[in-house]
Amino acid sequence: QVQLVESGGGLVQAGGSLRLSCAASGRIFSVNVMGWYRQAPGKEREWVATITNSGSTNYADSVKGRFTISRDNAKNTVNLQMNSLKPEDTAVYYCNANLKVTPTPYGIDYWGKGTLVTVSP
Repeated sequence: QVQLVESGGGLVQAGGSLRLSCAASGRIFSVNVMGWYRQAPGKEREWVATITNSGSTNYADSVKGRFTISRDNAKNTVNLQMNSLKPEDTAVYYCNANLKVTPTPYGIDYWGKGTLVTVSP
């Protein structure tokens, strides 16, 4: 059974920083893309950033230049360094990983339970 567990959320003032971490564990054959999504109160879940297993990254325009995604392939972990936080970054942040539990052609998406980030004005 595969589990994704996030950590690092909390309360921070606008302009501050937080670092989110996510670890994938269980019977994993390989991990493809890992990423972060977020869901603000009353809004749809939205994509924040993704990173491939070769290190290529992509960011939503709303976080570009402020957030940095990184991963450790040996440990199956992904991090999100969030700087210059704004109140509109307040949301539950979810870790996502597309991974294989067996050597099949396609991976499956797994999700963490989320970690709350609150940015006060």
